[in-house]
Amino acid sequence: MGLEGELATSTAAQLAAGLKRKSFSAAELCDASISRIEALDPKINAVVVRDFERARAEARMADNLIARGETRALLGIPMTVKESFDLRGHPTTWGFPEFFEHRAREDALAVQRLKAAGAVVLGKTNVPPALADWQSANPIYGRTNNPHNLAYSAGGSSGGSASAIAMGFSALEVGSDIGGSVRIPAAFCGVYGHKASYGVIPMGGHNPGGMQYAPQLLSVLGPIARSADDLVSVLDVIAGPDAESPANKLVMPQPRHARLSSFRVFVIDQHPAVMADADIRGAIEDLADDLTKAGASVARQSSLLPDLSVSWRTYQAMLHTIVTRRAANNGRAPITAHDWLGHLDDQLRIRRQWSDFFRHFDVVLAPAFGTPAFPHSDEQDWRKRELMMDGESSNFGAQLAWAGIATVANLPSTAVPLGVNKAGLPLSVQVIGPFLEDKTTIAFAKLLVRECPLPALAS
Repeated sequence: MGLEGELATSTAAQLAAGLKRKSFSAAELCDASISRIEALDPKINAVVVRDFERARAEARMADNLIARGETRALLGIPMTVKESFDLRGHPTTWGFPEFFEHRAREDALAVQRLKAAGAVVLGKTNVPPALADWQSANPIYGRTNNPHNLAYSAGGSSGGSASAIAMGFSALEVGSDIGGSVRIPAAFCGVYGHKASYGVIPMGGHNPGGMQYAPQLLSVLGPIARSADDLVSVLDVIAGPDAESPANKLVMPQPRHARLSSFRVFVIDQHPAVMADADIRGAIEDLADDLTKAGASVARQSSLLPDLSVSWRTYQAMLHTIVTRRAANNGRAPITAHDWLGHLDDQLRIRRQWSDFFRHFDVVLAPAFGTPAFPHSDEQDWRKRELMMDGESSNFGAQLAWAGIATVANLPSTAVPLGVNKAGLPLSVQVIGPFLEDKTTIAFAKLLVRECPLPALAS
């Protein structure tokens, strides 16, 4: 296997070890990434903004630092970032043609932190307009295909991100998530994705066309990678307060447990507002059985579980207010400030209920989405878009309910691959944990690898 193949199948931690051993240089690793993108991305269309010459210069700088004996968390590791992040000198369109002439004056704060840690940023990956779909297609860059089946969605809105990781174009990615936009693409493409606890990663430089907007409640950033360990590596780099934060320190607790047998697990595979198909439910059931055999405590009922119907209504109300506040003729009447404050009161009650719940449980298992990846659709109206579930048409938009469990409560959630179905499409589960305990959900994901190995890399 040549270097290009080694890149495609290696985790960032493995690549870092190779750089340290001087098995290859950062420049060679960068060139291998670029060669793979140029050879294979035409059929996927994941890396839509390419910054290859600057990446080569950053790789040479990384080699110089390595030669001097310097160490940094991501030194020399090739990565990409979602198109919605500012990358100096390039447009940040969010899929809107009117922003194509925009050029970012500086990198987004998360990108600055990644580069300071030594990451070599190759470019940016595809999104849907307004980051508002579970497939990644827009009038500027076209459609991103699922690496496991080109006729299927790679997910959204970080669909280009997850497909780039699945194809081995880059070792790491950073996306954003308000409606499952990290977790669902990771699930569809068979890789790991982490939605961080709300507020732990600053959102600076994550707006369309250089616009200055107040941070969106519910919206967070998070890494996508080929291993759970790599999720932590990125999280440690980009998490922490910015200049506008009221506090100057972030303390994220270490994982609650080091063994699967120590975890208290709660399973949610049914929801009053939405369904999951037999493939997804079966994969989660198999996982629950494996966990029981491994000695973990697994439960499916608890009086402490927050009312999922109330959570769903609160999430819907907040999400639609957030995403439509600048949209004309969206069909929804504006709400009053008092109504908005009422939603915040409801959210606080939900958050406190989850805090009580996690005194008795460590993680929750739930679908990230109710089906594996679905075929591409040109229907823009979600009310008309068909989602087939166990042979029957189901409500497409209601799938937001699975993502909303963690989002409305500001909780961390890690998407973990669970192999593939009979059609070769990846299966996945989201692991939800207590607020700020991101490292517990990621550690749990790491421990699952022994039970549920990552499906074969798409090629």
